[in-house]
Amino acid sequence: MGINKIALVIPSLQAGGMERVMSELINEFSKEENIEIHLILYGIKRDVFYEIPQNIKIYKPNFEFNNQYRFYNTLKTIWFLRNQIKEIQPTTILSFGEIWNSFVLLACYGLHFPVFVSDRCQPNKSLGKLHNWLRIKLYPTAKGIIAQTETGKEIFEKMYAHSNIQVIGNPIRNIESDTITVRENIVLSVGRLINSKHHDDLIRAFIKSNKYNWKLIIVGDDAIKQQNKVKLQELIKDLDAENQVQLAGKQNDVEMYYLKSKIFAFTSSSEGFPNVIGEAQAAGLPVVTFDCVSGPSEMVIDNENGFLIPLFDYKLFQEKLTFLMNNEKSREQMGIKARETIKSFSKEVIANKYLKFILE
Repeated sequence: MGINKIALVIPSLQAGGMERVMSELINEFSKEENIEIHLILYGIKRDVFYEIPQNIKIYKPNFEFNNQYRFYNTLKTIWFLRNQIKEIQPTTILSFGEIWNSFVLLACYGLHFPVFVSDRCQPNKSLGKLHNWLRIKLYPTAKGIIAQTETGKEIFEKMYAHSNIQVIGNPIRNIESDTITVRENIVLSVGRLINSKHHDDLIRAFIKSNKYNWKLIIVGDDAIKQQNKVKLQELIKDLDAENQVQLAGKQNDVEMYYLKSKIFAFTSSSEGFPNVIGEAQAAGLPVVTFDCVSGPSEMVIDNENGFLIPLFDYKLFQEKLTFLMNNEKSREQMGIKARETIKSFSKEVIANKYLKFILE
């Protein structure tokens, strides 16, 4: 049997959900015999935050992306991708990133290498006129499209003239501790401090629960030059909640937060497949989340392993959050069911689905 060369193409491996999924796939793929992995990082920032095997071949442009000459640098990047892929001669190509996939498809146009694209955002989210148009024109040229949810697949089938769309969720890590971790009265939320996560409304809902023996901890870095972090800090101060709400920032050891918390709360209104919900469930946490277009409903079964709340119904969100704070038995039962639910998204299962699809 010959060697299968897989080119994995992504802007960067910075801290983030899309990047974490790619790093998990890299580690799983690397365990397979007769597979050679080539990782191409081509974004403005090409950092590697996640740990990957040392034998993985990594390629980066030899120039910095200067926003002052954005159009010119975009063309240079596409040319870099094209030349790098021609040099690698991959068996198959897997690209991650809703906007970025179009660049990869452009770079590979006419090269006859099979390109599989995975769209990581809410499937019907507008990316602007240009990028929406590019996706409509270029996605049909892909060998296959990976949707993260059944809802996403249904939307993609209407958006793109493509017959090869496969649903593959994200790999979820098994989050356990070798030692007994004492859980504290903590409501945890994990996600970048961006507007679509609605952390400000989560803080308000938590404070209205009026449980002074509980804390809300939000793990996640500010994506907009600390602007959102400052606004949230001001809100916490205005609500006199500095002893109840903690902005923990970016954490390398986020598993510790999952394991010492009792409830996971998620107020995002736009998702593709929220890894953090799966990770919370893997750690045995019941989840209270908005039922946004795609993602949460694939993992959270309402009233069984958590609560699915109609989008922006903060009154009901707060009621269910308060219910879990007050009911230890319900928390524990839902947490047990959450662990069972997430087993179908184990790293091994998902990696095998990817390999079967992109190497078919």
